[in-house]
Amino acid sequence: MKEEQIDWIRLQKALSIEAEKGFTNLQGNQYRFSEFMCLSFGQSPPFGTSLEARRKWLDLAIKFSRYPELITTQRQELVRETRQFLQELKQTLENPPEPPQPKIPKTIPVTETANNTRPLTLDQSLKSLTAVGERKGQDLVERLGLKTVKDILFYFPRDHIDYSRQVYIKNLEAGETVTLVGTVKRCNCFTSPKNTKLTIFEIVLSDPTGQIKLNRFYAGTRYNNKGWQERQKRFYPPGATIAASGLVKKSKYGVTLDNPEIEILDSSGSQIESIKIGRVLPVYPLTEGIAADLIRKTVVEALTAINQIKDPLPNDLKNIYGLISLKEAIANIHYPDNSNLLAHARRRLVFDEFFFLQLGFLQRRHKLQQNQTSASFNPRGQLIEQFNKIIPFSLTNAQKRVIQDILKDLSSSTSMNRLVQGDVGSGKTIVAVYAILAALQSGYQAALMAPTEVLAEQHYRKLVTWFNLLHLPIELLTGSTRVAKRREIHAQLDTGELPLLIGTHALIQDPVNFRKLGLVVIDEQHRFGVQQRARLLSKGESPHVLSMTATPIPRTLALTLHGDLDVSQIDELPPGRQPIQTVALTGQQRTQAYDLIRREIAQGRQAYIIFPMIEESEKLDLRAAVEEHQRLSEVIFPDFQVGLLHGRMSSAEKETALNAFRDNQTQIIVSTTVIEVGVDVPNATVMLIENAERFGLSQLHQLRGRVGRGSHQSHCLLMSSSKTTDARQRLSVLEQSQDGFFISEMDMRFRGPGQVLGTRQSGLPDFALASLVEDQEVLTLARDAAEKIMLQDPTLKYSPSLKRELDDRYQRMLGSDILN
Repeated sequence: MKEEQIDWIRLQKALSIEAEKGFTNLQGNQYRFSEFMCLSFGQSPPFGTSLEARRKWLDLAIKFSRYPELITTQRQELVRETRQFLQELKQTLENPPEPPQPKIPKTIPVTETANNTRPLTLDQSLKSLTAVGERKGQDLVERLGLKTVKDILFYFPRDHIDYSRQVYIKNLEAGETVTLVGTVKRCNCFTSPKNTKLTIFEIVLSDPTGQIKLNRFYAGTRYNNKGWQERQKRFYPPGATIAASGLVKKSKYGVTLDNPEIEILDSSGSQIESIKIGRVLPVYPLTEGIAADLIRKTVVEALTAINQIKDPLPNDLKNIYGLISLKEAIANIHYPDNSNLLAHARRRLVFDEFFFLQLGFLQRRHKLQQNQTSASFNPRGQLIEQFNKIIPFSLTNAQKRVIQDILKDLSSSTSMNRLVQGDVGSGKTIVAVYAILAALQSGYQAALMAPTEVLAEQHYRKLVTWFNLLHLPIELLTGSTRVAKRREIHAQLDTGELPLLIGTHALIQDPVNFRKLGLVVIDEQHRFGVQQRARLLSKGESPHVLSMTATPIPRTLALTLHGDLDVSQIDELPPGRQPIQTVALTGQQRTQAYDLIRREIAQGRQAYIIFPMIEESEKLDLRAAVEEHQRLSEVIFPDFQVGLLHGRMSSAEKETALNAFRDNQTQIIVSTTVIEVGVDVPNATVMLIENAERFGLSQLHQLRGRVGRGSHQSHCLLMSSSKTTDARQRLSVLEQSQDGFFISEMDMRFRGPGQVLGTRQSGLPDFALASLVEDQEVLTLARDAAEKIMLQDPTLKYSPSLKRELDDRYQRMLGSDILN
């Protein structure tokens, strides 16, 4: 949410009215007070918001998701806290402080050896560095892929520990990272009397406010040597001044520093020379056999070559977006003088990661738009006119808008590449039908590919009714299609007799040849790999592509995955749909859930009961579908027919189970997540999800979408045995909201983008620093910057430094699949 998009007055007015009405969670025209606040704070905070304020912004979104559960005094305090926060944030944004001037730290010690007499170069081997050598250099190459000075400079820390704050002993607080400077009272080093393999090093340190005991522990019999222990004691004689940095811990023995770093000083006012003590310490991603100190010392030595780094970003772009130079950023991401410089360094490097990703996406889209296609469709034709007359319902305004976007693309001489996002039940299939009819009435064939047989069969079942009325042949091709039928389909495709084929991965097999493929529709496209999608497209000559997903994803995630696509959203549900009443239950409330199912079935309705597993696991105490099906049918619901559906059943068994449920021959169906998409039974009004805490919010929302598809009030019951605060917070989001885009945003904040997508091969690039949760504002700015560059110089002909960096990054970091 950009600053100008925030309606400060509306937010403050909502808070004021809620307070005036006694904190009753007022119902507005569209949302309740808590829903409105939750949605407002669920969007990105305004540009310029500090890291601390961004975290507070997210915290308020979570707090308002629990607002209905709070007592009046707690609601009052939350409203007061929010009003004060918004007032302070608005003042800060209107009068921003001057940012500190970043500089390259000059206090990093660099070892002066013969190797330093000649300046290092960026392409110089790490093996030539004093801190590395041949053997360690080989380890860095083999274990971390670090070969050159440039490689180590761009090997960024995954975290930082701030030891830069020096405090007195009396002011220590548990959980803080600090540095102490004081005098050694006594020092001892000895083998533990209880464990001969453990050596304990102990120092008592004092300063003007008190004293503290510090311990370090050494595991292994080699430290039992008396000579070694005596040498440690002589290093830190009584009266010596030392600096110690570490995490403050409190136990029954008092306050101490956990495994502290210690350095002898000349005096209490002496400068600390260590690369660890008294500064912001970088923490690097490591692997077995690579010590943290090796990386730190190598970085320190490599930083002498930092002036050779060329900044690819133009100065005017850096000025517009408030970015420091690249060499300043690299110096301060490794060894910042303070936390402010670290924040500036990280922001610049995160911007670069997002900017070049978006620039690559936009360049790819530009190139695709230059490709001419022979498949230019007529958006106004007889088939579409006939279809408008036979559909028994009215389209929503959102559907009409998206259809117009698609038909405009299809009438162009360049290939369409559009993604349609729509919440559960928003009517994406009917939108795809208009695209298919535009292809067919223009003399082309179309293909619709779905990731599962259940979903492909659902599409076929829905479309065949309409296409029969239009006298258009349509076929279904899956792994279960019989050989004879398969051959018949292949022949009809080859001659052009079959205009539309719906199927699964079977569509991309070699015998499937279209005579004139003009349109490819890919449903739940994120479940297909890049190569699978490409194989289907190769069966035509630059066909138009329409991708669809019923899994709403946050805008930042969409930009990162689909930055090269045109995106349309169906953000409106068909009229008559009632909100699904969602409630989280504990095991003690199971009887209430079963009673609700009985009441609904008594009224002629049906129910789903969903389990996360097929069979019992010894490691996870989860109720499993196969075992529970027998208990539910024989003990709990003996008067009803209870069906079973899971992924290990054959296609014929699945179809039999689904048909029985569709025809109300079974009133309850026990299932795994195989019914997450593609099952449409309007008569089903209850969904009970066992072990709901094991699912992500987006997946729960998808499952919930199997009910509420008719005109009757529907219910979703989230059964959870977890007592953790995190699990309760997550499930409360489902209780409060029906908005799939908001739910997916909250899911990403709780679990991260990879988990939201549900698979590691989701296509997300590996970022060194950037976070799609924490850095949404920077991603938005980077996309804006990339769009401006493309408007001015779409081929980067006049921006050679940007072109070189873009090419280098996609070869070195992001991989070929990103732009395939």
